[in-house]
Amino acid sequence: MSRTINNLSAAEVSKKKEPGMYADGGGLYLQVAKRTSKTAADGDVTKSWIFRFMLAGKARYMGLGDVNTFSLKEARDRARAARQKVTDGIDPIEVRKETKASLRADDAKRITFKEASTRYIAAHKAGWKNEKHSEQWKNTLETYAGPIIGDLPIAKVDDGHISQILDPIWATKNETATRVRGRVESILDWARVKGFRPKNSDNPARWRGHLDKTYPAPSKVKKVEHQPALPYAELPAFMGNIRGLDFVSAKALAFCIMTVSRTQAVTGATWSEIDMVAKIWTIPGSRKGTKLNDEGRIHRVPLSDRAIEILKSLPREEGNPHLFIGGKKGSGLSTAAMAELLKNYDLPSDVPGRQPVVHGFRSTFRDWAAERSNFPREIAEAALAHVVKDKTEAAYQRGDLLEKRRRLMTAWAQYCAEKPAKSGNVVVAMMGGRA
Repeated sequence: MSRTINNLSAAEVSKKKEPGMYADGGGLYLQVAKRTSKTAADGDVTKSWIFRFMLAGKARYMGLGDVNTFSLKEARDRARAARQKVTDGIDPIEVRKETKASLRADDAKRITFKEASTRYIAAHKAGWKNEKHSEQWKNTLETYAGPIIGDLPIAKVDDGHISQILDPIWATKNETATRVRGRVESILDWARVKGFRPKNSDNPARWRGHLDKTYPAPSKVKKVEHQPALPYAELPAFMGNIRGLDFVSAKALAFCIMTVSRTQAVTGATWSEIDMVAKIWTIPGSRKGTKLNDEGRIHRVPLSDRAIEILKSLPREEGNPHLFIGGKKGSGLSTAAMAELLKNYDLPSDVPGRQPVVHGFRSTFRDWAAERSNFPREIAEAALAHVVKDKTEAAYQRGDLLEKRRRLMTAWAQYCAEKPAKSGNVVVAMMGGRA
């Protein structure tokens, strides 16, 4: 008497070449069919598993996969699971359709935090006052949240990720950290409403009753005192004033601002570092005060037409290699000379009662680049010779972005040369020279 199930063997399955249906029993069949592709040779066949069952008096056929994917044993297990559903009056074909539909729905909900933030900004930007606001959202999220959760499915963002974002900046950049936290919270709430996060999920970026238990309130965080900086709106007026001065220190300050360089990079600069044809200033990594490194890393500075104009106007001293010559023969300009020049000006500052310092003009540039230009953050950071701290980002950013920085520095020079809309608050002190 033949068996009712397990009639086939693995060897038989491998040998079957004639098209047809071969019963294993229990509704499981091996289906052998002639291959119909244009490249198929005579005698080529395909083999797959079929489960035949009766439901509500009708015969139904359910594919269980091909023999290259599922072995005989696996096919029997799948057929057994399907038979159990049929016994309970459940159509296994409909169950599979519902499962696939559910998986597709789940896939549709799997968006990353970066994708969610892009959609959130797009949905809300029409209600914001100006384009700058949406750019600020985009830039702060890319800078602080992006490296941690940008590529993470938004449904997976949890308390640990929020801590990774906020811990490094809560004490040192609290105003920024507070904005980032609030923006992440808004995006996570949006994702929950849209179904990208579970409806009953808590918001790990929520302040009240959550993060307020682990971080000091922003009002209690000690304010970090930044270098006093001239607001960028006042810069064109300031540049117009010092342009009329013929002092070496005034020219050095203008060049320093044009190239957004540090004081010692400028006062130590030599003519051998300047390529007037290519319009490039190459600062060696050994230059004191440049914060490049001691490993020979250089910083190439693209020179705008205005920067070249300043260089061409400089006095020369035989035997003196410095761009900006000092008071003593053969020496370069003192590092205090530009600071002394600023002491003779009444300049508005972000710190009441104090005057901007030379280094503060780098902040002036950074604020202008972020708020008045469309250049990406990494281009502005490269212009300031800031080292990329994120190892992943650094691995992809191997060049120095020179040509992109050249366009940025050209735009910066054009802004510095703009005619101010008003006279501004810049008052030039009499120095025995002319303003």
